[in-house]
Amino acid sequence: MMKVNHLKKIVDGNKKVVLRGISTQFEQGEIIGVVGPSGSGKSTLLRCLALREGWNAGDYSWDGDQVIKNGGKGSQKYRSKCAYLEQNPSLYPDKTALKNVLIGQAGQTPLLRRVTGMVRSDDYMGAMDELEKFGLLDKAHVKAGKLSGGERQRVAICRALVHGAGFIAADEPVIGLDPHSAERVLTTLRSLCGDQGKTVVAALPIELAERYCTRIWGLYDGELKLDVSGRRLTEGEKRSIDLV
Repeated sequence: MMKVNHLKKIVDGNKKVVLRGISTQFEQGEIIGVVGPSGSGKSTLLRCLALREGWNAGDYSWDGDQVIKNGGKGSQKYRSKCAYLEQNPSLYPDKTALKNVLIGQAGQTPLLRRVTGMVRSDDYMGAMDELEKFGLLDKAHVKAGKLSGGERQRVAICRALVHGAGFIAADEPVIGLDPHSAERVLTTLRSLCGDQGKTVVAALPIELAERYCTRIWGLYDGELKLDVSGRRLTEGEKRSIDLV
């Protein structure tokens, strides 16, 4: 179980409060959709949960282990267990999908591997296995710059899994994708929860959150206004977070 207690985030030289004392908890295997109007704090919440930004205040624990206490950033030990998927994944466009999965993000990969591209055979097969699971085996040797947006997102997911991520925060992972590609990405994320016990929190349009997620968080002005499981939002709930 992951617990968040009174998460507060302030930016612009301590002038703007972006997250206002958010408290919640979530379990392994959940896929949670974060909805809310632009500027409500969705992206900041995801970056804080994935330990990509420090907290000004609040506590964060995983299965009873203290990750953050009274604000801070969290240690590399825990950051390495998180993946943060951006709207446009930061892949190396001149390297193949396979090499992007193997090399991983700069902070997670030894310098020698990043410079030389050297990999162990077990790492190679692990990456190929993940690419196969997500329908990308035929793209393994295609440069990332030649892949579609949906394919790049799935490569980023494979990279996160190969590097041991148990928690994935996805910031609008299907924005700009065609409906088929968006469905493939969200089906992939949902399968990680159901089949592998990963935890996914993703900022999504309301209609996609209702279709693919087991739970919905509604943010408004930096506050967690809604926490709904197993159903769609009512019209009144949508109005409460300015979505109608």
